[in-house]
Amino acid sequence: MDDAKIVQLYWDRNEQAIPATANKYSNYCTSIAKNILGNNEDAEECVNDTYLSAWNSMPPHRPGILSTFLGKITRNLSIKRYKRNTAVKRGGGQAIVVLDEIAEFVSDTDSVEQAIDRKELVKAMDGFLDRLPSDKKNIFVCRYWYFDSISDIASRFGMTENNVSVTLNRLRLKLHNYLLERGFEL
Repeated sequence: MDDAKIVQLYWDRNEQAIPATANKYSNYCTSIAKNILGNNEDAEECVNDTYLSAWNSMPPHRPGILSTFLGKITRNLSIKRYKRNTAVKRGGGQAIVVLDEIAEFVSDTDSVEQAIDRKELVKAMDGFLDRLPSDKKNIFVCRYWYFDSISDIASRFGMTENNVSVTLNRLRLKLHNYLLERGFEL
């Protein structure tokens, strides 16, 4: 079933919207949740919560790109669950490694001024990504949006793990310098 029909099912409050969403996007959402949580049970719960959140969000929202809409919900729910899980215990998933890599850009200890400038930071990061060649942009997004492991990225792009690590390190350094040049204090 195409995305427009699935979205229409939500708008019509037709309960078939959830099975249709699960049939088309279950693997996609599960992959995002598992990369963040490293736990099948928690990932499954987040995916189910994604469907509920989509049900509660449509209407009034009518997403233009359903996969992005669902991916963002899954990612946010998974990060929220990850924070809750790690408040009690440590370990599991790619999240701790990935967040450590970019901690200086996404710190939770922002001052009030930095919180206000968050929107400008996002805009600057989008500008940085727009300037990258598509392969480097895809590697960056796979790691820092989808929380893919280095080995998964290497396999997907036909690279060695070392090459992926070096590429990500260089991209983080370029991002750091790019943001400093635009007046962000990191």
